[in-house]
Amino acid sequence: MASFVTEVLASSGKLEKEDLSGKISKMSRKVEDTKEEVCEMINKRYSDFLPSLQGSEELMVQVDEVSKEMDVLKNCIENEIQQNIHVAVAEYAKLKQQLEKNTVIITMLGYVKEFHNAMEEFSKALQEKKYVDAANQLERVELKLSHPCSKDGEPKPTGLLCCVLQALAIQGDLQHKIKLFSQVLLKNMLKPLVVYPSLSVRVTEQQGEGTILAFECLEVSHEERSTPSQVYSKLLLVLKTLHSHLLDVSISDKKLSTILGELIWEEISQCIIHECLLYSIPTNSSQLEKYSTVIRETEEFEKSLKVMEYLQGDSTDLLKYARDVNCHFASKKCKDVIVAARKLMTSKMHNTVKIAPDSKLRLPKLPAPTSDVKVKQETKKEVITMENTKQLSAWSLCLPACRISESVQQLMELTLNTLCEAVGSSTQCALQLFFTVRNIFQLFYDVVPTYHKENLLKFPHLAAIQHNNCMYLAHHLLTLGHHFRAHLPQPLSGGVATFVDMVPGFRKLGAQCFLAQLNVQRAELLERLSTAHNFCNLDDEDNYIAASKAVRQVIHQLKQLGTVWQDVLPVSIYCKAMGNLLNTAITEVISKIMMLEDISSEDGEHLHTLCQTIIEEGPLVFIPLAEENKNKKYQEEVPLYVKKWSTFKELVIVLRANLQEIVDRWADSKGPLASEFSSSEVKNLIRALFQNTERRAMALTKIK
Repeated sequence: MASFVTEVLASSGKLEKEDLSGKISKMSRKVEDTKEEVCEMINKRYSDFLPSLQGSEELMVQVDEVSKEMDVLKNCIENEIQQNIHVAVAEYAKLKQQLEKNTVIITMLGYVKEFHNAMEEFSKALQEKKYVDAANQLERVELKLSHPCSKDGEPKPTGLLCCVLQALAIQGDLQHKIKLFSQVLLKNMLKPLVVYPSLSVRVTEQQGEGTILAFECLEVSHEERSTPSQVYSKLLLVLKTLHSHLLDVSISDKKLSTILGELIWEEISQCIIHECLLYSIPTNSSQLEKYSTVIRETEEFEKSLKVMEYLQGDSTDLLKYARDVNCHFASKKCKDVIVAARKLMTSKMHNTVKIAPDSKLRLPKLPAPTSDVKVKQETKKEVITMENTKQLSAWSLCLPACRISESVQQLMELTLNTLCEAVGSSTQCALQLFFTVRNIFQLFYDVVPTYHKENLLKFPHLAAIQHNNCMYLAHHLLTLGHHFRAHLPQPLSGGVATFVDMVPGFRKLGAQCFLAQLNVQRAELLERLSTAHNFCNLDDEDNYIAASKAVRQVIHQLKQLGTVWQDVLPVSIYCKAMGNLLNTAITEVISKIMMLEDISSEDGEHLHTLCQTIIEEGPLVFIPLAEENKNKKYQEEVPLYVKKWSTFKELVIVLRANLQEIVDRWADSKGPLASEFSSSEVKNLIRALFQNTERRAMALTKIK
């Protein structure tokens, strides 16, 4: 602060002036010295001539001359003294004026320092959530703008201000000082007014002190952001006050307000865009028409700034941003939609909803398509009616009953709402929204399998739900573009608006996910059966216990899966999946038994018992529906879903049959045994089950 005062005083060239009282004392001493010199000179001349001139007339003449000289000297001394006094008084007046000016500057610098300290304390208290302290600091802030006033209270001309500014400009300091002022103004007043809706400005006129700009904290605002109208009015109040009291001054044919505007406009306009206008963009197309009010308010705001010469030229980035509301609406909508979609994709999958065959998308009522489209649709309908005299079933192309994630249903609704926003929008906006919907589906394809990868392998329930989710999306992607195409602008209505190309990918994604889970379950089944010691030597109690335990574990695993997938998977997928797993188990059992070279009668009984357990309890794992009485149908259809079921049943029969019964079931390669086993497999079974006798030899000759 002291350096700035020193700089101002130095610029006026007054620091090196002598003190007024010292000047006057010096002049007084000079006058006294002059008087003494004159008296000495007169006395000397008088003493030299007095003896020679006594009693003569020449004496009087000489005296007259001396008197005249003394008068001249006296006048010279008086003139010199008078001149020096005038110079001293004028210099004193200038020093007094400079002192008053410096006093005002020092006072203003004190206000700026107090303002700066208060704002720092305010920011600190706000970060520490000390709201009472923050409010008290705001109360301390005042910005006073005043002109020096005359005794009668009327503002003085701005000549002094112009002079000071001109001097700073000559020294090259004006731009730096205004830049510092602009930074303080932006940080501590203009930006807070944009960001905080609870802040306002109070302007008061105080007699003798000038105009005061002060922050005022209103009651806690329920709005997170100020409206453009509120921001513009607060900023204009500050800038108008500064203009009328400080900045309406020309420096080198350029207004001070113009200089300040060049320094602050870019930063404050970006602040208005990102902290205010961005949040005023409508969230749905129905509100776009009302946004014309914001555009008009922005135009008026810039017009007012041009009048005060803060702005030069035509429209700025601020006005361009407001006028490009359609593009910003589409961009904001697309961003919000993608964020919402990603949130749904990463949410928990196990919350499900039931989808029935008659379930339909809740499509909103769309405006009627153009006349050209109507004609094409009617013509196409007539052709279809003529060529197809028989109608398809009402359930044709319907999605089978199943359960999907609630989040996927919400995702589908999100895409529908987004496409509805595209209807009636400008071409650019409609294109952005349409391709955002495509991006949502692509995002699902990429994100969900990766984000839920571990759970999809770990929990069969989630794998089934993911399978259904993919099939649900693929089902609706077939017709989604058709629903909206006629209501969208070109080129979307010309055939671009389609999602059919994404259908195979989603079907493959769902199938791969569920097949991966089936592979996990198959591996577990085989692991359990591996503990059965290959079903050999079952006459040993330990071996029989191990084999029996393995079979029970397989049945238990299948029943658990049947319960987990019940009412989740479509019935057809459920039956195929359970049939595939049961088929894996019995195929492994058949393989192990066929590899046995010697099966005693006791072993045969044990094998028969274990296999019979599978035959009796295997069908019971088919419980696709929650209503038990409706599952009997699917339990009777086990041979349709378990490829080796008939083979397994024939094997169980053979384990207890005699040689003749086996030969009869072979029936010269025409019996049920021949349809399930090859001749070599049957011969191996006979050799393992029966001792080497003539009857066995005769039976073997008949198996060919």
